[in-house]
Amino acid sequence: MPVDHYENFPVASLLLPRRLRQPVEAIYRFARAADDIADEGDAPAAARLQALAAYGDELDRIERGVPPVMPQFSALAAVIGEWRLPLQLLRDLLDAFAQDVVKKRYADYPELLDYCRRSANPVGRLLLHLVGRTGDDNLRRSDCICSALQLVNFWQDIALDWQKERVYLPQCDLARFAIAEEQIAAACWSEQWAALLEFQITRTRQLLLAGAPLVHALPGRMAWEIRLTVQGGLRILERIGSVRGDVFTQRPVLAAGDWLRIGSRCLRM
Repeated sequence: MPVDHYENFPVASLLLPRRLRQPVEAIYRFARAADDIADEGDAPAAARLQALAAYGDELDRIERGVPPVMPQFSALAAVIGEWRLPLQLLRDLLDAFAQDVVKKRYADYPELLDYCRRSANPVGRLLLHLVGRTGDDNLRRSDCICSALQLVNFWQDIALDWQKERVYLPQCDLARFAIAEEQIAAACWSEQWAALLEFQITRTRQLLLAGAPLVHALPGRMAWEIRLTVQGGLRILERIGSVRGDVFTQRPVLAAGDWLRIGSRCLRM
């Protein structure tokens, strides 16, 4: 489970029951393709927003029972119909990706979490709809896990996001720890930077652990999938912490040796 983009979430792995793999793949393909519109290539902002709006038009057609124009939406339309998935969750993803095109800074943590609410949480909620576990506590815990995984990705990718002119570290936190954006541009580690990242790691770990009890409400193999996801996210945070936040010299990722540790921890959840 590499923690990168929507790989932060279970993507039709062998742990998933066979009947869920096709709908999860359809959700993933939609999210991945829409995210790539916002992030990849060199298209101008207006063209990216227009392409995302076209995706929204396809969701509107699906809602009206009209066949999609884009062939790649046919499988998604079938999944939405069969599993009665809420279209608003898919619209929330498009809204977040469109925001990424035009918004490059976040004033504070609540503003960042509002972005996560639309960019990450819908995926977890869609998975809960697939397994019929949409009680309030389950939704809340899923949101905690998904938002935390999105934050893990942000802290991994500070250097990469800077190349896209994005800074997801809240502006108020940069000011609190006396970090100027020029330090990010220069890939310059300092004790203040280490303290800033340790603050983010602690907060993100707490959020991830707050969602972890969700695994006890999920059926068999899905529960194990989420166990691996949670423990993978926690391990990435440990790796960021082990280099004291120096994500400039090497992007912290899971290595082959991490899996035994992750598997052992899953058994104790």
